[in-house]
Amino acid sequence: MSDFKSSCLDALRQTGGRIRETRSVVGLDGFVDTIVTPVGLRRGQGEAFTPIATLAEFGQRIAAAAGKSTNIELFPRMDKLGGNGPIMANALLAHGTRLTYVGALGTPSVHPVFADLARRATVFSLATAAHTTAVECEDGKLMLGQMRSLDEITFERLEAVVGSDGLRAALAAADLVALVNWTMIPNMTGIFEALVDRVLPAVGPVKARFFFDLADPEKRSVEDLRQALHAIGRFERFGRATLGLNLKEAQQVAVALGVTPPDEAEGALRQAAAALRAALEIDTVVVHPRAAAACASAAGTAWVPGPYVEKPLITTGAGDHFNAGFSTGQLLGLDPQACLTLGVCTSGHYVRTGESPTLTQLESLLANWR
Repeated sequence: MSDFKSSCLDALRQTGGRIRETRSVVGLDGFVDTIVTPVGLRRGQGEAFTPIATLAEFGQRIAAAAGKSTNIELFPRMDKLGGNGPIMANALLAHGTRLTYVGALGTPSVHPVFADLARRATVFSLATAAHTTAVECEDGKLMLGQMRSLDEITFERLEAVVGSDGLRAALAAADLVALVNWTMIPNMTGIFEALVDRVLPAVGPVKARFFFDLADPEKRSVEDLRQALHAIGRFERFGRATLGLNLKEAQQVAVALGVTPPDEAEGALRQAAAALRAALEIDTVVVHPRAAAACASAAGTAWVPGPYVEKPLITTGAGDHFNAGFSTGQLLGLDPQACLTLGVCTSGHYVRTGESPTLTQLESLLANWR
């Protein structure tokens, strides 16, 4: 077994039991995800079809319909809990942390897809859940979202539902505060600013680590993105902040900040993570393409390959599972390389099985990873 796997396995065996003593607060989105396969050639009813294999082929079908029309069948695979926050929360719960979730889980009652989350965690619902149709192909996925309900997520709504005292108490008790899906929540920057200006100063000593995930900021303006990144940097006054980025997000943030955008090469990922960390003046920046991951922190840079699989069972939610694994490593006090290893293993188990792994299952994956 290579050094990074064995050292992570040893550290996990020594510290994993501590996860039950930790508390996490996660938010603020919520989606019902319908996972679909695009049909290329139908031969009969049900699953008797040849799928459209790649996003490139899917795009060609759409482009060929310009000036005409076309019909593309989307074969439903499942309805499931979705959104960056709920998926990350589910993975953190599987690892064993105690969790409070605040987000768009349904009104006046929680949507059935979130019933298990609501059973295992303390939940506060701010709005009706949004909806995503996730078109999955072999080389990626296309997320088609209906998310108008997320406009209702404001700091005022957050304070009204959780309560001023409840919000301060949750933040004071938390070891991890993960605020994700900035892109799809129009008022998220305002929430960031209200937390650092009005709430956290009144909390007193804060022990939490803060984790942020932007969720593909392509549709937001560069100025909006820069404002959000500045707000994220302000959390460093109250605790150590981590920004998690997939490769595309890292490239977008790099352009916004005047940093050389990375490709998937190890050196480029390390260099970009370090440059972004310096530009943002935060504790940690993580960049995770599909087949590896890198991070930069006060300890320097680290990189690990992932247990890559050519044909995953599911890809929607893979990045959120990486985020949960990395954050669990931070909760356990592991070094950056071990945090990255837990991230890629959590994601790797999920894309193979469709299930969020326990820490015991991660130990097994590490012990048998060849």
